Amino acid sequence: MGPVQIKPHAGASWAPQKRPVRHRATYHRHAGVSYFFGAYNVHEDELWMHHKRKKHASEVLTFLKAIRRRYDQTRRIYLVLDNLSTHTTEPIRQWCQRHQVDLVFTATNASWMNRLECHLTAAHYFVIKNSDPEDHRDVGQRMQEYLAWRRRNKADAKLVKVQNSMPTL
Repeated sequence: MGPVQIKPHAGASWAPQKRPVRHRATYHRHAGVSYFFGAYNVHEDELWMHHKRKKHASEVLTFLKAIRRRYDQTRRIYLVLDNLSTHTTEPIRQWCQRHQVDLVFTATNASWMNRLECHLTAAHYFVIKNSDPEDHRDVGQRMQEYLAWRRRNKADAKLVKVQNSMPTL
């Protein structure tokens, strides 16, 4: 998920009439962008994310290794990914072959087919929308707080509504 910028993000909220909340100016954005790498276990309804400043193949491989450590090494795991070129580098392919990881790619322009996308939509709704983060560390902390809340409230009506609101064809 990303790129995430350090700027005020629009959203809906309750606000007193005649005194709207003013967003700070964002003429200069020196903080750059960051990304969230997300994984979703469909069997356990478990979501986890890593916050990274870059989206290179080395960060993808680090995230894949973190996923692999969560499961028994003798168990084959299948990961559904979009067709980003950093997912298909030779070091990633070789590592997956050695560690019983099968990469399954969604069709081009069909990321909505990936079950993770509706959970990223909810994470964006609850963490990014209507926020004005101080820095990337603040965004990462808010995302971790959201993930902890989500683990405790998987059946929350508002969460389920946002997850189910993702448009499909």
